[in-house]
Amino acid sequence: MVMLSMQNSGQLNLLAAWVGILLGFLVGFVFGLFFHREEWLGGYGSYKRRLYRLAHIALFALAAINFGFYLTVCGMENTGLIQLASIGLTVGAGLMPICCLIMAHLRWMRYFFAVPVMSLLAAAALTIKVVASTEPTALAARGWVTR
Repeated sequence: MVMLSMQNSGQLNLLAAWVGILLGFLVGFVFGLFFHREEWLGGYGSYKRRLYRLAHIALFALAAINFGFYLTVCGMENTGLIQLASIGLTVGAGLMPICCLIMAHLRWMRYFFAVPVMSLLAAAALTIKVVASTEPTALAARGWVTR
């Protein structure tokens, strides 16, 4: 059983990043078994197939964003804003591919796409606030800002 400590800034996001990468590989393998079929999911340009591709790339893209968040907050004091941003990114990364796959089959569910999008937008805004309010000396100590 994996125990995550909320005391370590970004630990949840590091785990989410690697889970996203693993799932991206697995989903790519499964999709790769069928992509050679010209009419799979209605053909290359079909709505279903586009959303399947979006779900697949979202796994990798949001894994990269979660990893970037981990690198950003690693070593920072674990404030409430960092925790909220961490949860927002993780929720968004988990729900985005799921929403894409559901929407591929149930078009009326497209309105639920707002849930992962809003989660990611809020997390990005909180992360910007945290970075903007971080002392330049703390950033310089990490090699991010030169004096």
